[in-house]
Amino acid sequence: MSFCTTADRESALLASYAMHSRDSRGRKYPEPEQSYRGPFQRDRDRIVHSHAFRRLAYKMQVFTGDMGDYHRSRLTHTHEVASIARTIGRALRLNEDLIEALALFHDIGHPPYGHAGEDALAECLKDHGGFSHNQNALTIAEELEIRYPSFPGLNLTYEVLEGQATRIAGGQRSEVRGQNSEVGGRQTSAGAAHHLPHTSPLLEVQVVEAADSMTYDAHDSDDAVKLGLVTLEQLAENTLIQEAVAAIRQRHGTLAPDMLRKCIVHELLARQVTDVLTAAATFLAGHEGAAVSEIRQIPFRIGPSRELAELKRELERFLYDRVYRHPRLIAVRSQAQERIRAMYRGYLAQPELIPAHHRQRIATVGIERTTADYIAGMTDRFCDAIYQQHFSS
Repeated sequence: MSFCTTADRESALLASYAMHSRDSRGRKYPEPEQSYRGPFQRDRDRIVHSHAFRRLAYKMQVFTGDMGDYHRSRLTHTHEVASIARTIGRALRLNEDLIEALALFHDIGHPPYGHAGEDALAECLKDHGGFSHNQNALTIAEELEIRYPSFPGLNLTYEVLEGQATRIAGGQRSEVRGQNSEVGGRQTSAGAAHHLPHTSPLLEVQVVEAADSMTYDAHDSDDAVKLGLVTLEQLAENTLIQEAVAAIRQRHGTLAPDMLRKCIVHELLARQVTDVLTAAATFLAGHEGAAVSEIRQIPFRIGPSRELAELKRELERFLYDRVYRHPRLIAVRSQAQERIRAMYRGYLAQPELIPAHHRQRIATVGIERTTADYIAGMTDRFCDAIYQQHFSS
């Protein structure tokens, strides 16, 4: 019985400038290859089966579990990014396995309470190298996840690790460009742990970055209206939303508010994906036959057109001012940050409270980093429970 190998499939489907599995630099700890499952598909599977990935189900994206069950968690956001990124990657004939691995991995390092938790840990570690969820993802992948007897971590390919390190080196965009990430933004981190070449990121990495932006612009808008933080009328103060509503009404006429909200999400995603694909396809059409190394020498980035980028900035400013800084969210996040600070101080004073397998790292990375990495691995509800058990005096 014969089957299609990874090399056969990629040779038939992928563009020359896509990252082919045969060209992977491999892994830190060499492993036998599988002809029916490529290295990036194996990365994807290792990420999905990791403890850290499963914990994302109980980590907030923007809105807390106390606000209901409807809104996105960190896990559902991650799956939505992966879905959109794969759609773009398939249309551009890029490596979908690599894209999916990168997308599923991109937020795996988030601590409890979203960016509020990240800011609190960064403050605690300001004299000890800082804290970044992007860097923490690499720590998880290379040190903290112990699932194999032959090596520490997940032993992911260099391409996935480099893609994540690109997020550290470049700094992740904020909800409003240049805006501080205090309550909802994507934070610029302290620095990369991996050496990065002085070239553009792989196209697959760029696709995931673009998909992440598309996802939270559309879905944070959706959740904010559903949760009553803003009204549809207030959201429609933004040009991008106005244009979406106009297109929806032209096709469907007047809709009930709940259906209109859902259609706005569809329209926002469709417009962004179409815009990004149009620009990327136009560029790549002029580089048919180019190798990955050649494409990476060109300062091109897969992303929205200039017109759409400006409309997205307008919407993101609105989300920052009216949603991420909403009094209901500020109060919850302030309380969460106080809990993390108290737990950090408490563990420094009583390191014996840290589980033994985490405590072993103190000798190599110090009590401060060990404490922060342990807290970062907690889910929101586990963090709440531990705080009540040990530190709520």
